[in-house]
Amino acid sequence: MNQNHSIKLFENKKVRVEWNPAEEKWYLSIVDVIAVLTDSDFQNARNYWKVLKFRLKEEGNETVTNCNQLKLIAPDGKMRLTDVGHTEQILRLVQSIPSKKAEPFKVWLAMVGNERINETQDPELAFDRAMKTYLQKGYSKEWINQRLKTIEIRKELTDEWNRAGIDRESDFAILTNEIIKAWSGKTVSEYKQLKNLKKENLRDNMTNLELVLNMLAEATTTEISKKEKPKTFQDSKQIAVKGGTVAGNTRKDIETQLGENIVTQKNVKDNLVELSKHNILQIGKKKKEGK
Repeated sequence: MNQNHSIKLFENKKVRVEWNPAEEKWYLSIVDVIAVLTDSDFQNARNYWKVLKFRLKEEGNETVTNCNQLKLIAPDGKMRLTDVGHTEQILRLVQSIPSKKAEPFKVWLAMVGNERINETQDPELAFDRAMKTYLQKGYSKEWINQRLKTIEIRKELTDEWNRAGIDRESDFAILTNEIIKAWSGKTVSEYKQLKNLKKENLRDNMTNLELVLNMLAEATTTEISKKEKPKTFQDSKQIAVKGGTVAGNTRKDIETQLGENIVTQKNVKDNLVELSKHNILQIGKKKKEGK
C-alpha cells in the first residue's frame, strides 16, 4: 500500500483515507467515519449513510451529498468505489450526526467559527492565534516573528495582484509557482516532495535562509509589479519570474560562499532539534563537571 492510500485507526476502528496530490487534500471514507461516530459495524454504517444522505438531499444540503467516489479497499479485500469526503465535507457531516462522540467536534467547530468572526473585526487576533500555534508546535520566537513578516509581505503581493485584476486562487497558485521555481529551481510540488510534505504549508517547513529568500522574491515581485503596472495575467506571470530570479541569483551567490545547497530536505525544526540536542549535551557536561 503506497503513502497516498492507507488506513488510519480511530479508537480501534479503521478509517480508510486517500491522499489526492493534485488537490492536496485528504479524503476519508464517509461510511468509516459514521461507523466510528455511531459505534456501529460496517453494514449498519452503510445503511445509516443511505438514510442520512437522502435526508440531507431533501434539506438541500450539497456540501456533503455531492461527495466524490474513490476506489478503496473494501472489507472483502477488493478495491471498490466508496463515498469519500474531504475535511470540510466530513466536518459538515459530523454536525448532522446526533452522537456523543460527535459532540466534541461540534463544540470545537462553534468555537472556531466564533474565533474567525472576532478576527474579521480585529485582525490582530489572527496574528496572536498564529503566534500561539507556532509556539505550541515548537518553533522559536525569532523564527515566528520572521514567519509573520512573510505573511505581511505575501498580503502586499496579493493586494498588488488584485490591483492588476487577478483574484482567483488558481491564478495566485500559478504565479506563486513561477516565483518559487525562479528562485529555488523547483516547482511548489517538487519542493514539497523534496521535504516530504503533503498538506503541510511549505513556508512552515523552510529553513531561515529559504524563508528569507522567498520573502525577497515576493517583495521584489511586488515592487516590480507596482512599477510596471501589468495589464494582463501574462504580464504578471513574467514579473513573477523576474522577482523570483532576483532571489534566485542571491541564492546562487550564497551557495557559492557556503559551498552547499540552500534548498534541501531540512526545515527549521531540524535546526531546533539539533540546537535542543546541543543544549542537553552542554547541560549534561556541566553537571559532570560539577558546575
